[in-house]
Amino acid sequence: MDNERELEIFNKAKNCFDRREYKKSLSLFSEVIEINSRNSEAFFFLANIFHIQGKIGKAIKAFTKVLELDPNNTDASISLSVLYNDIGKYERGQAVFESANEKVKKKAGAQVFSDPHVNKKFSHKHLELADLYSSYNRFDEAVFEYKKAIGLNPDDLEARIRIAKAYSKKGFTSKAIEELKKLKNEYPAFAPARISLGVIYYGQGNILEAQTQWQMVLAKDPKNDDAKMYLNLSKSATETNLTVFN
Repeated sequence: MDNERELEIFNKAKNCFDRREYKKSLSLFSEVIEINSRNSEAFFFLANIFHIQGKIGKAIKAFTKVLELDPNNTDASISLSVLYNDIGKYERGQAVFESANEKVKKKAGAQVFSDPHVNKKFSHKHLELADLYSSYNRFDEAVFEYKKAIGLNPDDLEARIRIAKAYSKKGFTSKAIEELKKLKNEYPAFAPARISLGVIYYGQGNILEAQTQWQMVLAKDPKNDDAKMYLNLSKSATETNLTVFN
């Protein structure tokens, strides 16, 4: 930004955004755009504010404007793709996403593009697609997308629970157990892995092993409501159908 006034207002706007003072930030970024209508960064922040405020139509227009000014803005492309997906325009969202993906590949060339921030954005998109496939019982596609999401963001432990869920629904119970065992061994403090593993064991009729998993959760976290609920259900009814994976 060459204009000192533009830079000064932009920095004030960004500080307001960081403090979650979105109304004030919105006003200041609008001032920046009045000074320089080609400031793609200001439009990007506006788009995010609109998204936070639930003004999806305005957010889409602002992200689209960002891409008009800066076609290589990967964050804007992915955010726009997610918004289209949220409002049910899946094909349009997928087209924007694939375009962004191709640009990242070209930018990376022969090297692996390893920006963690961008990887998490892509991971989130793959996770959304996986959930969508799963909701239509298309578990092969769901597993494929979950694997992509986990590959891009291995720290997303919830995604690893979801892939186990997809394996279970697909009928690959042993694979689901394998995934959950690996997860609980790698992250012993991550209670959802043991809780979900217990549910699968219960579904197989292995009540004692299921109860063991839930008791181990409660040993570390006596206030864990899910573990208490499943343990109580397993003790009070012999044919209770636990539906965490439904």
